[in-house]
Amino acid sequence: MTSFGEYGLVQLSKNFTVTQAVAFKDYFKQVCDRQSDLNQIVLDLGQTTFIDSSGIGALVGCLKIAQAHQIELVIWSLHPQVKMAFELTGLKDVFTIDMGTECLLAPETEVTEVSGTTHPSVRSPLKRLLDIVGSLVGLGITAVLFLPIAIAIQIDNPGPIFFGQIRCGWMGKRFKIWKFRSMVANAEALKHQVKNEAEGAFFKNKNDPRVTRVGKFLRRTSLDELPQFWNVLRGEMSLVGTRPPTPDEIERYEIPKWQRLDVKPGMTGEWQVNGRSSIRDFETVIQMDLRYQENWSLLHDIKLILKTIVVLFHKNAGAM
Repeated sequence: MTSFGEYGLVQLSKNFTVTQAVAFKDYFKQVCDRQSDLNQIVLDLGQTTFIDSSGIGALVGCLKIAQAHQIELVIWSLHPQVKMAFELTGLKDVFTIDMGTECLLAPETEVTEVSGTTHPSVRSPLKRLLDIVGSLVGLGITAVLFLPIAIAIQIDNPGPIFFGQIRCGWMGKRFKIWKFRSMVANAEALKHQVKNEAEGAFFKNKNDPRVTRVGKFLRRTSLDELPQFWNVLRGEMSLVGTRPPTPDEIERYEIPKWQRLDVKPGMTGEWQVNGRSSIRDFETVIQMDLRYQENWSLLHDIKLILKTIVVLFHKNAGAM
């Protein structure tokens, strides 16, 4: 970092992935702890053309560190490739960005996608086609089953038919996930009264008292997840991907765990077909998510979809 009295300037590397991100966050914290006279730190991303979810996680972590030290953090000279990632993930509304010093591409250069920040599965047109076709079929099934499910929910526990919750998708972008309501109407307000039986950054209770009688059936058969086909059609989720975390789970992530956000969250995935009902350890979820990213192919997605159908008819199948 170059210091100018109460101001500091840091130029980030060309590639800002998990290796650089972990080291940078540690360095940033040391700087903030050591230099108490700093009022503002400017991060120059003008030369940074490749950033992944771990890089995003490091920047979010640095913002929190700066705020704790009452230091203003400013993003300066965003490369267009990274700027697009900021816009798509909503980070442009989180950070203070000096838009007057944007890095300009040569006239003949055109940015059409965030190729420097996405996993191949996110860019695959065939995977997106599979998602669209699958979601349309799924929404057709949802429409057929909607009336009996809605009546059952209302009889058992009057209230909203659908349950919406904010989750984090690709690169940490927030969206509202939809399900058929399987808990009492004020379930979120009662969450603090329920013991978390999982280890790590996610919540799970096998016998959650908030789940209604109809809700238990919906979860056991995964019918509660049918409305998520709408999230898939909108492009917020995929048929196959990683488990979509909640914002409070993201708050507890160390930088390497942000790697699981390099792909879109899915209605099913490795965690679905490998005993999600019995998983209690977050590290196991991470390993499954990273394994999916490493092994991804369209054929692998199709295999997981077929395995999911088999799992749904297993007596131990159940919702997360």
